[in-house]
Amino acid sequence: MAQKIVPNLWFNHNADEAGGFYSEVLPQTGARVSARYPDDVPEWQADFAGDTLVVDLDVDGYRIALINAGAEFRPNPSISFMLTFDPLAFDDDVEAARRALDETWAGLATGGRVLMELDEYPFSRHYGWVEDRFGVSWQLVLAEPEREPRPFVIPQLMFSGPVQGKAQEAAEFYVSLFDDAHLGFIAEYTEPTGPAAVEDVMFGEFQLAGQPFSMRDSAAEQVYAFDCGVSLEVRCADQAEIDRLWAALSAVPEAEQCGWLADRYGVSWQIVPENMGELMERPGAYDTMMTQKKIVIADY
Repeated sequence: MAQKIVPNLWFNHNADEAGGFYSEVLPQTGARVSARYPDDVPEWQADFAGDTLVVDLDVDGYRIALINAGAEFRPNPSISFMLTFDPLAFDDDVEAARRALDETWAGLATGGRVLMELDEYPFSRHYGWVEDRFGVSWQLVLAEPEREPRPFVIPQLMFSGPVQGKAQEAAEFYVSLFDDAHLGFIAEYTEPTGPAAVEDVMFGEFQLAGQPFSMRDSAAEQVYAFDCGVSLEVRCADQAEIDRLWAALSAVPEAEQCGWLADRYGVSWQIVPENMGELMERPGAYDTMMTQKKIVIADY
């Protein structure tokens, strides 16, 4: 099944460098340039003319898009990526899985910032949270033998600040918008923890369009929030699906541009047709996209 929801990460003129970096430090990962800026970009984008626009990252079969843009945004830990190292993927060898995790951690941590030390915790025998040199956050965890197999990559949304305590509400809202979607396991805080109240989500899981996601309410005050540094691109079958999701999700009119929107929780989405790549090859397509808020396929 094609991946319907693709995380997009914002980079400051260095998406090509990032693609090479992730290809080296993440297991089973490759990168390729999938789109370039046209030669005749607007004047304010002149330094991007003919340059890389999007680098596609394939992480063990999971697609992440790296957007080559400016300094306006940068990824932050409000949306991170959980990497589960399952011994089953290493011939049921726990030590081999642990070594692979440690090697990946060392690569991601080089030039980065440790958010939670790689260590044993009550919820995991081997876990760490790191922000890499580009600002992208990764949570690495060694799978427990008794747990069901999990995908290697799962995005996690962390709710804090003005949306503290909204994790389950948001997940329920998102589940209502997609096919093959449901809430999964939810663990609640049993006592106040930082800004998290009793019954806020300590860890939760949900599925959208057959893809796993996780969510949590933050246990610490945060200085960052959801923004365009990490956005969720939804590939829609037709204009009707674009219209439906746009109407349901868009909550910040000033954030609407080129298919981008921000929802009521501040999460950024890109609502695009699944053949956007083909549309962008048509004459004048880039100029058309730059004038649009919601993508209207018939304009291309």
